[in-house]
Amino acid sequence: MNKFIPKNYKYKKVRKRVRLNKLKDFRTSYLKDFNYGLKVLDNGVIDSTVLEAARRSITRKLKRVGTLKINGFPDIPTTSKPVGVRMGKGVGSIESWVFPLKKGRILFEIKGVSLELAKSALRSASYKLPVKSKFIHKI
Repeated sequence: MNKFIPKNYKYKKVRKRVRLNKLKDFRTSYLKDFNYGLKVLDNGVIDSTVLEAARRSITRKLKRVGTLKINGFPDIPTTSKPVGVRMGKGVGSIESWVFPLKKGRILFEIKGVSLELAKSALRSASYKLPVKSKFIHKI
C-alpha cells in the first residue's frame, strides 16, 4: 500500500516548474534535530512508488528502532494517455505522483540508532533512488 498519494487534489494537471536543474535547496540542506541523513547530490524527479520502496528498505533495516523522517511529499500529478489513442480529446488520466528534488536536499533523516545501522539503512535506500546521494552525519 503506497502511502505517498494525496487524499484530494484540485487540478488534474499542474504547471511545470522551470529551471529545476539550476537550483539548489537551502531550506533542508543541513541536519537540525536528527543525527544521520541521506543528502541528494543531483537534481531530478522522484516517483511515489520509488519513495515508498526506499522507505520500506530503511524500516526493514532499522527493525522498527529509531525515528525516520522524510523531507518531501509527491504532490505533483503526471498524466499519460493509453497506448494506441490518437492525439487530442483532452488530458489523459493520472499515472503517478512525483516530487521534484533539488541538489543539496536531505531526503531521509534518522535518529536513535547506531552509526553502522544508519549507514547500512540509508545505503540500501540510496540504491532505490534515481539520483546520486551521500550519507551525512553530525559529529
